[in-house]
Amino acid sequence: MDYFYFNALVILLLVTLQHVNANPELRALMEVKSALDPTNKYLQSWTGDGDPCSGSFEGVACNEHRKVANISLQGKGLSGWVSPALAELKCLSGLYLHYNSLSGDIPKELGNLTELSDLYLNVNNLSGIIPPEISGMASLQVMELCCNQLTGSIPKEIGSLKKLTVLSLQYNRLTDQIPASLSNLQMLKRLDLGFNYLSGPIPTTLANAPQLQVLDVRNNSLSGTVPSALQKLNGGFQFENNNGLCGVGFSTLRACTAFDTLNVNQVKPFDSIKNTTAVKNNPVSAVIQAPCSQTKCSSSSKFREIWIVAGVITATILVICAAFLIIFFYRRRKQKIGSKSESSEARLSTDQAKEFHQSGASPLVSLEYSNGWDPFGDHRRIGIFEDHLNSFRFNLEEIESATHCFSEVSLLGKSSFSCVYKGILRDGSIVAIRSISITSCKSEEDEFVKGLNLLTFLRHDNLVRLRGFCCSRGRGECFLVYDFAPKGNLSRYLDLEESSHVLNWSTRISIVNGIAKGIQYLHSSEENKPPILHRRISVEKILLDRQFKPLIADSGLQKLLADDIVYSGLKTSAAMGYLAPEYVTTGHFTEKSDIYSFGVIVLQILSGQQVLSNSMRLAASSGRYEDFIDTKLEGNFSESEAEIIAKIALACTDEVPERRPAMETLIQEMNRIDAG
Repeated sequence: MDYFYFNALVILLLVTLQHVNANPELRALMEVKSALDPTNKYLQSWTGDGDPCSGSFEGVACNEHRKVANISLQGKGLSGWVSPALAELKCLSGLYLHYNSLSGDIPKELGNLTELSDLYLNVNNLSGIIPPEISGMASLQVMELCCNQLTGSIPKEIGSLKKLTVLSLQYNRLTDQIPASLSNLQMLKRLDLGFNYLSGPIPTTLANAPQLQVLDVRNNSLSGTVPSALQKLNGGFQFENNNGLCGVGFSTLRACTAFDTLNVNQVKPFDSIKNTTAVKNNPVSAVIQAPCSQTKCSSSSKFREIWIVAGVITATILVICAAFLIIFFYRRRKQKIGSKSESSEARLSTDQAKEFHQSGASPLVSLEYSNGWDPFGDHRRIGIFEDHLNSFRFNLEEIESATHCFSEVSLLGKSSFSCVYKGILRDGSIVAIRSISITSCKSEEDEFVKGLNLLTFLRHDNLVRLRGFCCSRGRGECFLVYDFAPKGNLSRYLDLEESSHVLNWSTRISIVNGIAKGIQYLHSSEENKPPILHRRISVEKILLDRQFKPLIADSGLQKLLADDIVYSGLKTSAAMGYLAPEYVTTGHFTEKSDIYSFGVIVLQILSGQQVLSNSMRLAASSGRYEDFIDTKLEGNFSESEAEIIAKIALACTDEVPERRPAMETLIQEMNRIDAG
């Protein structure tokens, strides 16, 4: 038996060493875990024997080469610190650790993450300087470091981040001057430096940044003449509470004096002050990693300290496993293998399965990332759409700010492929934000961009307006920003047990009329849009604004989603009776199938019920409206108008598609009500 135990231990040792050596990213993740969550309270799903790419590691997602591409742990209550071991995840493109309570310094090793596009460390308790080595992140597009306790100056090396579009450093303790090198950021759109201790002038060259839209330097100690070219930003330039600033062309800015000119000349020598830590050689940066778009990423650098830690961990695991094996085989020798034992093991495995499922990653972060997914990364591919689409683009910081970092409080609803959040934009307007994962989007990026472009051209009083979008490569998601409908969807006003929210007759007629006009617009062909089929119109897709005007939601969304994703939601449509009968045999949508769904909605509005019975239809066709019209109206409706609307609904739900009228004909019929 001793010989058997020895062999078992040898085999276990070999398997353990093979597992550790085969996955250096797992080793790095475990170091990251011990730093972020030292009490093991929030990241219990991160285990040393697990697979980071299986979806079991909360907040971790991998790319198509099974390399860690995203860590999304915002708002998780983490109270540790940021580990330098993150630098070992060479394919990391998105790091989201904001809205936590992390402390300590920002590791300079993060500068080795050359594939990182999104860095979100804002709203924590981080201290120390912004390491100049951070300039090594050649792919960085968004750097969010606001609302911490960072000190020192803004590294001039940040000016080398050619792809940076958002730099957010407000609400820290930063000092010294604004480096002129920031004007080298040709892609920079937003620069937030407010609520710090910055001094000196605003660099004249900063006004020449071609893409700059927002410059916020409020509540600092800046002085000197404001570059007049910043007038082009209009309201995007915010400079309040800087008593030393002066200039011409800004309504709330005082005119400059000779004393201001003297002050500027006095502070110029400060431009020569250099942060000596910025020019130190970084030996790690000499290791050039292959891009993650290639077949494999280069293996992580191996440090002696890591091997020592790994050896200690391995030895500990071996001792525990050996003890387990000894106890296990001892009990097996003393007991007979019976049904009781088997059922006990079965119960154990069931409990473990439940625990595993409960600790799985959120649907927002359990994504299969395609490393190259960035539909707007190649401007040549956008072509004629570029200027038009750019006017609709939001950045991820705006989306997360609007939704309070996708909090559960903001969640309006979710499905298998998307979530909808209520949000408040910086201008105070209320919006609905739909998040769609890459797994639900069309695989061809050209088709995705064309579909998104089409959605931005949809404009009608009875369609929910698309205000903009945001595509995040790091998160692997696209966000659609719509106007918010405060009265909710139409289904809320059906199947009511109380009469407090009952829609009156005139409101119901107005809603029917508005839906018809919205569908007619979708089916029509105009200069900037071809005819569009809704495919899934229902009372859940009819939203109501403050005046109960109907707004059709998700119009043309099939242009963005893969067809199989769209069709997967048709079971609900079929169950509620919206699905035209011919779809069962043809498998195709037409204008007539949309009209059939419209007819069902009209019957629901008239009856006040979502589920329609044959007796209701018979009563409507027989003109016995007292047996069909919503009883909660208490007879307060027009029989002549009910007759017109009921005939329209019945004609739309005819089983023969050819007998269903066109939307133009239906609207003409409804105009008889207005004429009467």
